[in-house]
Amino acid sequence: MAATLLLRRARLVPVAPRVGAAYAWRARTRVPRRGTTPQPGPTAQPGPVDLRIVGGVVTDVAPRLDRLPGEDVLDVDGRWALPGLWDQHVHLTQWASSTSRLDVSRAESAAQAADLVAAHVAAHPPAPGDVVEGFGFRDALWPDVPTRTMLDAAGRGAAVVLVSGDCHSGWVSTAAARALAVPAGDDLVREHPWFDAVARLASLVRTPDVGRALAQAAARGVVGIVDLEWAPNHRVWPERMAAGLDTLRVRAGVYPEHLDDVLLAGLRTGSVLDDGRGLLTLGPLKIISDGSLNTRTAACHDPYGAPGEVPDPALALATHGEQTVPAAELTALLGRATAGGLHAAIHAIGDRANTTALDVFAATGARGSIEHAQLLRSEDIRRFADLGVVASVQPAHLLDDRDVAEALWPGRTGRAYPLRDLLDAGAFLALGSDAPVALLDPWLAMSAAVHRSADERPPWHDEQAVSPAEALAASTDGWGTLAPGHPGDLAVVDVDPLAPDATTAQAGARLRTMPVAATVVAGRLVHRAL
Repeated sequence: MAATLLLRRARLVPVAPRVGAAYAWRARTRVPRRGTTPQPGPTAQPGPVDLRIVGGVVTDVAPRLDRLPGEDVLDVDGRWALPGLWDQHVHLTQWASSTSRLDVSRAESAAQAADLVAAHVAAHPPAPGDVVEGFGFRDALWPDVPTRTMLDAAGRGAAVVLVSGDCHSGWVSTAAARALAVPAGDDLVREHPWFDAVARLASLVRTPDVGRALAQAAARGVVGIVDLEWAPNHRVWPERMAAGLDTLRVRAGVYPEHLDDVLLAGLRTGSVLDDGRGLLTLGPLKIISDGSLNTRTAACHDPYGAPGEVPDPALALATHGEQTVPAAELTALLGRATAGGLHAAIHAIGDRANTTALDVFAATGARGSIEHAQLLRSEDIRRFADLGVVASVQPAHLLDDRDVAEALWPGRTGRAYPLRDLLDAGAFLALGSDAPVALLDPWLAMSAAVHRSADERPPWHDEQAVSPAEALAASTDGWGTLAPGHPGDLAVVDVDPLAPDATTAQAGARLRTMPVAATVVAGRLVHRAL
Protein backbone atom coordinates (compact mmCIF):
# COMPACT_ATOMS: atom_id res chain seq x y z
CA MET A 1 0.00 0.00 0.00
CA ALA A 2 1.25 3.52 -0.86
CA ALA A 3 2.45 5.66 2.05
CA THR A 4 -0.41 7.61 3.58
CA LEU A 5 -0.76 10.60 5.88
CA LEU A 6 -3.90 11.46 7.83
CA LEU A 7 -4.22 15.10 8.87
CA ARG A 8 -6.66 15.42 11.74
CA ARG A 9 -8.73 18.40 12.89
CA ALA A 10 -7.63 20.92 10.26
CA ARG A 11 -9.54 24.07 9.36
CA LEU A 12 -9.30 24.53 5.58
CA VAL A 13 -8.44 28.03 4.38
CA PRO A 14 -10.62 28.89 1.36
CA VAL A 15 -8.35 29.68 -1.60
CA ALA A 16 -9.65 30.57 -5.04
CA PRO A 17 -8.56 28.18 -7.82
CA ARG A 18 -7.11 29.68 -10.95
CA VAL A 19 -8.02 27.97 -14.21
CA GLY A 20 -7.95 28.82 -17.90
CA ALA A 21 -5.26 29.33 -20.50
CA ALA A 22 -2.80 31.15 -18.25
CA TYR A 23 -3.06 28.46 -15.59
CA ALA A 24 -2.86 25.57 -18.04
CA TRP A 25 0.54 26.57 -19.45
CA ARG A 26 2.22 26.04 -16.12
CA ALA A 27 3.55 22.50 -16.38
CA ARG A 28 2.74 21.38 -12.87
CA THR A 29 5.14 18.97 -11.28
CA ARG A 30 2.46 16.38 -10.83
CA VAL A 31 -1.15 16.32 -12.05
CA PRO A 32 -2.89 13.52 -10.19
CA ARG A 33 -5.85 13.36 -12.53
CA ARG A 34 -4.87 13.96 -16.12
CA GLY A 35 -7.32 15.87 -18.25
CA THR A 36 -9.16 17.48 -15.36
CA THR A 37 -9.12 20.98 -13.93
CA PRO A 38 -8.55 21.62 -10.22
CA GLN A 39 -11.60 21.13 -8.05
CA PRO A 40 -12.38 24.33 -6.15
CA GLY A 41 -13.14 22.57 -2.88
CA PRO A 42 -15.33 24.12 -0.19
CA THR A 43 -15.52 27.89 0.10
CA ALA A 44 -16.07 27.73 3.85
CA GLN A 45 -15.79 25.13 6.58
CA PRO A 46 -18.24 24.73 9.47
CA GLY A 47 -15.45 23.18 11.54
CA PRO A 48 -12.27 21.13 11.47
CA VAL A 49 -11.99 18.22 9.04
CA ASP A 50 -9.72 15.26 8.48
CA LEU A 51 -7.69 15.04 5.28
CA ARG A 52 -5.96 11.99 3.82
CA ILE A 53 -3.02 11.93 1.39
CA VAL A 54 -2.21 8.68 -0.41
CA GLY A 55 0.67 8.36 -2.86
CA GLY A 56 1.25 12.11 -2.77
CA VAL A 57 -2.38 12.98 -3.65
CA VAL A 58 -5.25 14.21 -1.49
CA THR A 59 -7.83 11.42 -1.62
CA ASP A 60 -10.37 12.24 1.10
CA VAL A 61 -11.65 15.24 3.05
CA ALA A 62 -14.39 14.66 5.62
CA PRO A 63 -15.46 15.66 9.12
CA ARG A 64 -14.05 12.36 10.38
CA LEU A 65 -11.90 9.72 8.71
CA ASP A 66 -10.93 6.39 10.27
CA ARG A 67 -7.24 5.70 10.47
CA LEU A 68 -5.98 3.10 8.01
CA PRO A 69 -3.58 0.36 9.15
CA GLY A 70 -0.03 1.71 9.32
CA GLU A 71 -1.14 5.24 8.44
CA ASP A 72 0.85 8.18 9.80
CA VAL A 73 -1.29 10.69 11.69
CA LEU A 74 -0.67 14.41 12.22
CA ASP A 75 -3.18 16.01 14.59
CA VAL A 76 -3.07 19.78 13.99
CA ASP A 77 -5.59 20.57 16.74
CA GLY A 78 -7.78 23.04 14.85
CA ARG A 79 -5.01 24.90 13.06
CA TRP A 80 -5.50 26.21 9.53
CA ALA A 81 -4.44 24.17 6.49
CA LEU A 82 -3.85 25.74 3.09
CA PRO A 83 -2.34 24.68 -0.24
CA GLY A 84 1.44 24.67 -0.04
CA LEU A 85 3.13 27.92 -1.05
CA TRP A 86 5.26 28.40 -4.16
CA ASP A 87 8.02 30.91 -4.79
CA GLN A 88 7.92 31.43 -8.54
CA HIS A 89 11.34 33.14 -8.84
CA VAL A 90 14.41 32.05 -6.87
CA HIS A 91 18.18 31.97 -7.39
CA LEU A 92 18.72 29.25 -4.84
CA THR A 93 22.51 28.94 -4.82
CA GLN A 94 22.89 32.70 -4.48
CA TRP A 95 20.25 32.72 -1.77
CA ALA A 96 22.11 30.03 0.15
CA SER A 97 25.36 31.98 -0.29
CA SER A 98 23.90 35.32 0.77
CA THR A 99 23.15 34.15 4.30
CA SER A 100 26.87 33.70 5.01
CA ARG A 101 28.08 36.91 3.35
CA LEU A 102 28.88 40.20 5.08
CA ASP A 103 25.68 42.25 5.22
CA VAL A 104 26.30 45.71 3.73
CA SER A 105 22.63 46.51 3.10
CA ARG A 106 22.50 49.13 5.86
CA ALA A 107 25.23 51.26 4.28
CA GLU A 108 23.96 54.69 3.25
CA SER A 109 27.10 55.62 1.35
CA ALA A 110 30.10 54.05 -0.31
CA ALA A 111 32.21 55.20 2.61
CA GLN A 112 29.96 53.41 5.10
CA ALA A 113 30.06 50.22 3.05
CA ALA A 114 33.86 50.41 2.90
CA ASP A 115 33.96 50.90 6.68
CA LEU A 116 31.90 47.73 7.15
CA VAL A 117 34.37 45.83 4.98
CA ALA A 118 37.34 47.27 6.88
CA ALA A 119 35.83 46.28 10.23
CA HIS A 120 35.08 42.77 8.98
CA VAL A 121 38.58 42.28 7.59
CA ALA A 122 40.12 43.52 10.84
CA ALA A 123 38.00 41.10 12.87
CA HIS A 124 38.35 38.16 10.47
CA PRO A 125 41.64 38.51 8.53
CA PRO A 126 41.32 36.52 5.30
CA ALA A 127 43.86 33.83 4.51
CA PRO A 128 45.81 34.02 1.24
CA GLY A 129 43.47 33.10 -1.60
CA ASP A 130 40.30 33.76 0.41
CA VAL A 131 37.54 35.95 -1.00
CA VAL A 132 35.76 38.40 1.29
CA GLU A 133 32.11 38.35 0.20
CA GLY A 134 29.47 40.94 0.99
CA PHE A 135 25.91 41.40 -0.13
CA GLY A 136 23.12 43.93 -0.28
CA PHE A 137 24.50 47.38 -1.11
CA ARG A 138 22.15 49.75 -2.94
CA ASP A 139 24.07 52.68 -4.35
CA ALA A 140 21.43 54.51 -6.41
CA LEU A 141 20.91 57.19 -3.74
CA TRP A 142 24.43 57.23 -2.27
CA PRO A 143 26.05 60.69 -2.07
CA ASP A 144 29.44 59.30 -3.10
CA VAL A 145 30.72 56.94 -5.79
CA PRO A 146 31.94 53.40 -4.98
CA THR A 147 35.38 52.85 -6.51
CA ARG A 148 37.78 49.96 -6.77
CA THR A 149 40.55 51.91 -5.03
CA MET A 150 38.27 52.60 -2.07
CA LEU A 151 37.62 48.86 -1.67
CA ASP A 152 41.34 48.08 -2.01
CA ALA A 153 42.06 50.25 1.02
CA ALA A 154 39.18 48.82 3.06
CA GLY A 155 40.14 45.22 2.27
CA ARG A 156 43.85 45.75 2.84
CA GLY A 157 44.61 44.32 -0.58
CA ALA A 158 42.41 41.24 -0.19
CA ALA A 159 40.01 39.98 -2.86
CA VAL A 160 36.73 41.66 -1.90
CA VAL A 161 33.47 41.09 -3.78
CA LEU A 162 30.33 43.00 -2.82
CA VAL A 163 27.13 41.97 -4.60
CA SER A 164 24.48 44.64 -5.03
CA GLY A 165 21.07 44.12 -3.46
CA ASP A 166 19.49 43.70 -6.89
CA CYS A 167 22.28 41.32 -8.06
CA HIS A 168 22.76 43.33 -11.26
CA SER A 169 26.08 44.87 -10.31
CA GLY A 170 29.12 44.17 -8.20
CA TRP A 171 31.77 46.21 -6.43
CA VAL A 172 35.13 44.44 -6.50
CA SER A 173 38.65 45.15 -5.32
CA THR A 174 41.63 44.99 -7.66
CA ALA A 175 42.61 41.52 -6.44
CA ALA A 176 39.05 40.27 -6.97
CA ALA A 177 38.90 41.90 -10.41
CA ARG A 178 41.95 39.89 -11.46
CA ALA A 179 40.52 36.65 -10.07
CA LEU A 180 37.14 37.18 -11.75
CA ALA A 181 38.54 38.54 -15.03
CA VAL A 182 36.21 41.54 -14.97
CA PRO A 183 36.68 44.60 -17.20
CA ALA A 184 39.28 47.16 -16.21
CA GLY A 185 38.22 50.38 -14.56
CA ASP A 186 37.39 51.91 -11.21
CA ASP A 187 33.60 51.64 -11.50
CA LEU A 188 31.08 48.97 -10.57
CA VAL A 189 30.69 45.95 -12.86
CA ARG A 190 27.18 45.84 -14.30
CA GLU A 191 24.78 43.50 -16.11
CA HIS A 192 26.15 40.69 -18.31
CA PRO A 193 29.85 41.24 -17.47
CA TRP A 194 28.78 40.99 -13.84
CA PHE A 195 26.70 37.85 -14.42
CA ASP A 196 29.75 36.23 -16.00
CA ALA A 197 31.82 37.22 -12.96
CA VAL A 198 29.24 35.68 -10.60
CA ALA A 199 29.58 32.36 -12.44
CA ARG A 200 33.36 32.48 -11.99
CA LEU A 201 32.99 33.48 -8.33
CA ALA A 202 31.29 30.15 -7.56
CA SER A 203 34.56 28.32 -8.23
CA LEU A 204 36.48 30.54 -5.78
CA VAL A 205 34.29 30.28 -2.68
CA ARG A 206 33.01 27.47 -0.50
CA THR A 207 29.93 25.56 -1.58
CA PRO A 208 26.84 27.08 0.06
CA ASP A 209 24.57 25.06 2.32
CA VAL A 210 21.68 24.42 -0.07
CA GLY A 211 20.08 21.92 2.32
CA ARG A 212 19.80 24.57 5.01
CA ALA A 213 18.21 26.99 2.54
CA LEU A 214 15.64 24.36 1.54
CA ALA A 215 14.82 23.64 5.17
CA GLN A 216 14.34 27.34 5.86
CA ALA A 217 11.95 27.58 2.93
CA ALA A 218 9.96 24.58 4.15
CA ALA A 219 9.73 26.24 7.56
CA ARG A 220 7.81 29.09 5.90
CA GLY A 221 5.28 26.76 4.26
CA VAL A 222 7.02 26.60 0.88
CA VAL A 223 6.45 23.37 -1.06
CA GLY A 224 7.98 24.39 -4.40
CA ILE A 225 10.27 26.85 -6.13
CA VAL A 226 11.11 27.87 -9.67
CA ASP A 227 14.91 27.98 -9.55
CA LEU A 228 16.30 30.49 -12.03
CA GLU A 229 19.89 30.27 -10.82
CA TRP A 230 22.56 31.16 -13.40
CA ALA A 231 23.66 27.55 -13.85
CA PRO A 232 22.95 24.39 -15.89
CA ASN A 233 20.06 23.65 -13.55
CA HIS A 234 18.83 20.67 -15.59
CA ARG A 235 22.10 18.94 -14.62
CA VAL A 236 22.70 20.45 -11.17
CA TRP A 237 19.34 19.57 -9.67
CA PRO A 238 19.20 15.84 -10.51
CA GLU A 239 22.53 15.49 -8.69
CA ARG A 240 21.16 17.40 -5.71
CA MET A 241 18.00 15.31 -5.57
CA ALA A 242 20.05 12.11 -5.78
CA ALA A 243 22.14 13.39 -2.87
CA GLY A 244 19.02 13.78 -0.71
CA LEU A 245 18.24 17.46 -1.29
CA ASP A 246 14.63 16.60 -2.05
CA THR A 247 12.73 18.65 0.53
CA LEU A 248 10.75 20.68 -2.02
CA ARG A 249 9.41 20.50 -5.55
CA VAL A 250 11.68 22.29 -8.03
CA ARG A 251 11.18 23.60 -11.55
CA ALA A 252 14.66 24.05 -12.98
CA GLY A 253 15.06 27.06 -15.24
CA VAL A 254 17.18 27.13 -18.40
CA TYR A 255 19.37 29.98 -19.69
CA PRO A 256 20.12 30.59 -23.40
CA GLU A 257 23.67 29.22 -23.10
CA HIS A 258 22.18 25.84 -22.11
CA LEU A 259 19.30 25.86 -24.57
CA ASP A 260 21.08 23.68 -27.16
CA ASP A 261 21.90 21.08 -24.51
CA VAL A 262 18.29 20.94 -23.31
CA LEU A 263 16.81 20.73 -26.80
CA LEU A 264 19.31 18.07 -27.86
CA ALA A 265 18.26 16.00 -24.85
CA GLY A 266 14.63 16.29 -25.94
CA LEU A 267 13.60 18.03 -22.72
CA ARG A 268 10.53 20.25 -22.55
CA THR A 269 9.02 22.43 -19.87
CA GLY A 270 7.45 19.94 -17.48
CA SER A 271 9.79 17.05 -18.31
CA VAL A 272 10.44 15.00 -15.18
CA LEU A 273 14.13 15.03 -14.22
CA ASP A 274 14.16 12.87 -11.09
CA ASP A 275 13.41 9.34 -12.25
CA GLY A 276 9.66 9.71 -12.13
CA ARG A 277 9.20 10.94 -8.56
CA GLY A 278 7.73 14.16 -9.92
CA LEU A 279 9.49 16.50 -7.50
CA LEU A 280 11.88 17.84 -10.13
CA THR A 281 10.81 19.06 -13.57
CA LEU A 282 12.26 21.29 -16.24
CA GLY A 283 11.12 24.88 -15.95
CA PRO A 284 11.11 27.77 -18.46
CA LEU A 285 13.79 29.38 -20.59
CA LYS A 286 14.97 32.42 -18.60
CA ILE A 287 16.08 35.49 -20.56
CA ILE A 288 17.31 38.70 -18.91
CA SER A 289 16.14 41.37 -21.37
CA ASP A 290 16.98 44.53 -19.44
CA GLY A 291 18.68 45.69 -16.25
CA SER A 292 17.36 46.88 -12.90
CA LEU A 293 16.18 50.02 -11.14
CA ASN A 294 18.98 50.43 -8.57
CA THR A 295 21.65 49.83 -11.22
CA ARG A 296 19.83 52.36 -13.45
CA THR A 297 19.78 49.94 -16.36
CA ALA A 298 16.09 48.94 -16.55
CA ALA A 299 14.90 49.86 -20.06
CA CYS A 300 12.31 52.66 -19.84
CA HIS A 301 10.27 54.68 -22.31
CA ASP A 302 11.12 57.88 -20.44
CA PRO A 303 14.58 58.93 -19.23
CA TYR A 304 15.66 58.43 -15.65
CA GLY A 305 15.27 61.36 -13.27
CA ALA A 306 13.16 64.48 -13.44
CA PRO A 307 12.62 66.19 -16.80
CA GLY A 308 15.73 68.13 -17.79
CA GLU A 309 17.89 66.49 -15.12
CA VAL A 310 21.49 65.81 -16.16
CA PRO A 311 22.08 62.03 -16.34
CA ASP A 312 24.56 60.36 -14.03
CA PRO A 313 27.99 60.77 -15.67
CA ALA A 314 29.23 57.58 -13.94
CA LEU A 315 26.94 55.48 -16.14
CA ALA A 316 28.12 54.79 -19.66
CA LEU A 317 24.56 53.88 -20.62
CA ALA A 318 21.65 55.58 -22.30
CA THR A 319 19.50 57.65 -19.96
CA HIS A 320 16.61 55.29 -20.78
CA GLY A 321 18.40 52.19 -19.45
CA GLU A 322 19.56 49.18 -21.39
CA GLN A 323 17.70 46.62 -23.50
CA THR A 324 20.31 43.90 -22.98
CA VAL A 325 18.66 41.46 -25.42
CA PRO A 326 17.40 43.23 -28.58
CA ALA A 327 13.90 42.44 -29.80
CA ALA A 328 15.14 40.48 -32.82
CA GLU A 329 17.33 38.24 -30.66
CA LEU A 330 14.52 37.83 -28.15
CA THR A 331 12.15 36.80 -30.95
CA ALA A 332 14.60 34.20 -32.23
CA LEU A 333 15.12 32.74 -28.75
CA LEU A 334 11.40 32.46 -28.03
CA GLY A 335 10.82 30.95 -31.45
CA ARG A 336 13.38 28.20 -30.77
CA ALA A 337 12.06 27.62 -27.26
CA THR A 338 8.45 27.36 -28.41
CA ALA A 339 9.35 24.96 -31.21
CA GLY A 340 11.14 22.79 -28.66
CA GLY A 341 8.29 22.77 -26.15
CA LEU A 342 9.76 25.25 -23.66
CA HIS A 343 7.94 28.13 -22.05
CA ALA A 344 9.71 31.43 -21.51
CA ALA A 345 10.37 33.59 -18.46
CA ILE A 346 11.51 37.02 -19.64
CA HIS A 347 13.09 39.35 -17.10
CA ALA A 348 11.67 42.83 -17.79
CA ILE A 349 11.72 45.60 -15.19
CA GLY A 350 11.43 48.86 -17.13
CA ASP A 351 8.23 49.71 -19.00
CA ARG A 352 10.00 49.72 -22.38
CA ALA A 353 11.40 46.25 -21.71
CA ASN A 354 7.91 45.05 -20.80
CA THR A 355 6.44 46.49 -23.99
CA THR A 356 9.13 44.70 -26.02
CA ALA A 357 8.59 41.42 -24.16
CA LEU A 358 4.84 41.54 -24.74
CA ASP A 359 5.41 42.35 -28.42
CA VAL A 360 7.64 39.28 -28.74
CA PHE A 361 5.12 37.03 -26.97
CA ALA A 362 2.48 38.28 -29.40
CA ALA A 363 4.71 37.78 -32.45
CA THR A 364 5.87 34.27 -31.55
CA GLY A 365 2.82 32.82 -29.83
CA ALA A 366 5.12 31.73 -27.00
CA ARG A 367 3.74 30.82 -23.58
CA GLY A 368 5.23 31.92 -20.33
CA SER A 369 5.78 34.80 -17.98
CA ILE A 370 7.31 38.21 -17.63
CA GLU A 371 9.48 38.20 -14.55
CA HIS A 372 9.20 41.34 -12.41
CA ALA A 373 6.79 43.40 -14.60
CA GLN A 374 7.86 46.20 -12.28
CA LEU A 375 7.01 49.32 -14.30
CA LEU A 376 4.25 49.09 -16.89
CA ARG A 377 2.52 51.41 -19.32
CA SER A 378 -1.21 51.50 -18.69
CA GLU A 379 -1.92 50.27 -22.21
CA ASP A 380 0.28 47.21 -21.66
CA ILE A 381 -1.47 45.93 -18.54
CA ARG A 382 -4.43 44.47 -20.40
CA ARG A 383 -2.08 42.71 -22.82
CA PHE A 384 -0.94 40.31 -20.07
CA ALA A 385 -4.45 38.89 -19.91
CA ASP A 386 -5.08 39.05 -23.67
CA LEU A 387 -1.85 37.15 -24.42
CA GLY A 388 -2.08 34.73 -21.48
CA VAL A 389 1.28 35.97 -20.20
CA VAL A 390 1.82 35.44 -16.47
CA ALA A 391 2.84 38.51 -14.47
CA SER A 392 5.45 37.03 -12.14
CA VAL A 393 6.03 39.76 -9.57
CA GLN A 394 8.09 40.06 -6.38
CA PRO A 395 6.13 42.46 -4.14
CA ALA A 396 8.78 42.66 -1.39
CA HIS A 397 10.99 44.56 -3.86
CA LEU A 398 8.68 47.56 -3.62
CA LEU A 399 9.66 47.95 0.04
CA ASP A 400 13.28 48.55 -1.04
CA ASP A 401 12.48 50.36 -4.30
CA ARG A 402 10.05 52.92 -2.94
CA ASP A 403 12.50 55.79 -2.42
CA VAL A 404 14.72 54.91 -5.38
CA ALA A 405 11.74 54.79 -7.70
CA GLU A 406 10.50 58.19 -6.56
CA ALA A 407 13.96 59.63 -7.28
CA LEU A 408 14.63 57.90 -10.61
CA TRP A 409 11.09 57.44 -11.95
CA PRO A 410 9.35 60.62 -10.72
CA GLY A 411 5.75 60.93 -11.85
CA ARG A 412 5.61 57.29 -12.90
CA THR A 413 5.44 55.36 -9.63
CA GLY A 414 1.68 54.91 -9.83
CA ARG A 415 2.55 52.42 -12.57
CA ALA A 416 5.12 50.58 -10.45
CA TYR A 417 4.06 47.19 -9.11
CA PRO A 418 0.50 47.70 -10.45
CA LEU A 419 -0.89 44.55 -8.84
CA ARG A 420 -4.46 45.80 -8.53
CA ASP A 421 -4.60 46.88 -12.16
CA LEU A 422 -3.16 43.57 -13.33
CA LEU A 423 -5.76 41.55 -11.42
CA ASP A 424 -8.61 43.82 -12.47
CA ALA A 425 -7.52 43.39 -16.10
CA GLY A 426 -7.77 39.61 -15.73
CA ALA A 427 -4.05 38.89 -15.69
CA PHE A 428 -2.64 35.78 -14.02
CA LEU A 429 -0.53 37.02 -11.09
CA ALA A 430 2.19 34.80 -9.58
CA LEU A 431 4.25 35.98 -6.61
CA GLY A 432 7.84 35.22 -5.69
CA SER A 433 10.92 36.67 -4.02
CA ASP A 434 13.82 36.73 -6.52
CA ALA A 435 15.87 35.54 -3.53
CA PRO A 436 18.46 36.71 -2.57
CA VAL A 437 17.13 40.12 -3.66
CA ALA A 438 14.36 39.55 -1.09
CA LEU A 439 13.89 36.89 1.55
CA LEU A 440 12.62 33.53 0.35
CA ASP A 441 9.43 33.99 2.35
CA PRO A 442 6.03 34.11 0.59
CA TRP A 443 4.45 35.61 3.72
CA LEU A 444 6.67 38.69 3.34
CA ALA A 445 5.67 38.93 -0.32
CA MET A 446 1.99 38.69 0.61
CA SER A 447 2.40 41.33 3.30
CA ALA A 448 4.04 43.73 0.85
CA ALA A 449 1.32 43.13 -1.75
CA VAL A 450 -1.41 43.83 0.80
CA HIS A 451 0.03 46.78 2.74
CA ARG A 452 2.76 48.22 0.41
CA SER A 453 4.81 49.61 3.29
CA ALA A 454 7.40 48.22 5.71
CA ASP A 455 7.68 51.19 8.08
CA GLU A 456 5.53 53.85 9.69
CA ARG A 457 4.84 55.58 6.38
CA PRO A 458 1.45 55.17 4.70
CA PRO A 459 1.18 52.52 1.99
CA TRP A 460 2.94 53.42 -1.25
CA HIS A 461 0.23 53.82 -3.89
CA ASP A 462 -2.35 51.91 -1.90
CA GLU A 463 -4.65 51.98 -4.94
CA GLN A 464 -2.50 49.12 -6.26
CA ALA A 465 -2.84 46.95 -3.14
CA VAL A 466 -4.51 43.54 -3.27
CA SER A 467 -6.49 41.64 -0.65
CA PRO A 468 -5.00 38.93 1.58
CA ALA A 469 -7.11 36.34 -0.27
CA GLU A 470 -5.78 37.50 -3.64
CA ALA A 471 -2.18 37.55 -2.40
CA LEU A 472 -2.55 34.06 -0.96
CA ALA A 473 -4.02 32.65 -4.18
CA ALA A 474 -1.12 34.18 -6.14
CA SER A 475 1.34 32.47 -3.77
CA THR A 476 0.04 28.96 -4.43
CA ASP A 477 0.15 26.79 -7.54
CA GLY A 478 -3.44 27.42 -8.56
CA TRP A 479 -5.38 24.40 -7.29
CA GLY A 480 -7.55 26.25 -4.80
CA THR A 481 -8.86 25.05 -1.45
CA LEU A 482 -7.48 21.64 -0.48
CA ALA A 483 -9.74 18.95 -1.95
CA PRO A 484 -9.61 15.38 -3.31
CA GLY A 485 -7.53 15.11 -6.47
CA HIS A 486 -5.15 17.90 -5.49
CA PRO A 487 -1.42 17.40 -4.90
CA GLY A 488 -0.63 16.40 -1.32
CA ASP A 489 1.26 19.66 -0.75
CA LEU A 490 0.09 21.83 2.12
CA ALA A 491 1.06 24.16 4.93
CA VAL A 492 -0.44 24.30 8.42
CA VAL A 493 -0.43 27.67 10.18
CA ASP A 494 -1.30 28.81 13.69
CA VAL A 495 -3.28 31.89 12.62
CA ASP A 496 -6.10 32.32 10.11
CA PRO A 497 -4.39 34.18 7.22
CA LEU A 498 -7.72 35.55 6.01
CA ALA A 499 -9.10 36.80 9.31
CA PRO A 500 -10.76 40.21 8.92
CA ASP A 501 -8.68 43.27 9.80
CA ALA A 502 -9.48 46.92 10.33
CA THR A 503 -6.46 48.13 8.36
CA THR A 504 -4.02 46.86 5.75
CA ALA A 505 -1.26 47.49 8.31
CA GLN A 506 -2.82 44.89 10.61
CA ALA A 507 -3.27 42.43 7.73
CA GLY A 508 0.30 42.99 6.58
CA ALA A 509 1.72 42.46 10.06
CA ARG A 510 -0.23 39.22 10.52
CA LEU A 511 0.95 37.83 7.19
CA ARG A 512 4.57 38.90 7.68
CA THR A 513 4.81 37.14 11.05
CA MET A 514 2.71 34.08 10.18
CA PRO A 515 3.72 31.06 12.35
CA VAL A 516 3.99 27.90 10.24
CA ALA A 517 3.35 24.74 12.23
CA ALA A 518 3.91 22.12 9.51
CA THR A 519 4.69 21.71 5.82
CA VAL A 520 3.84 18.63 3.75
CA VAL A 521 5.23 17.87 0.27
CA ALA A 522 3.68 14.98 -1.69
CA GLY A 523 2.33 13.58 1.58
CA ARG A 524 5.72 13.75 3.30
CA LEU A 525 6.20 15.89 6.40
CA VAL A 526 9.18 18.18 5.65
CA HIS A 527 8.71 20.69 8.49
CA ARG A 528 7.08 20.34 11.88
CA ALA A 529 6.83 22.86 14.73
CA LEU A 530 3.84 21.55 16.69
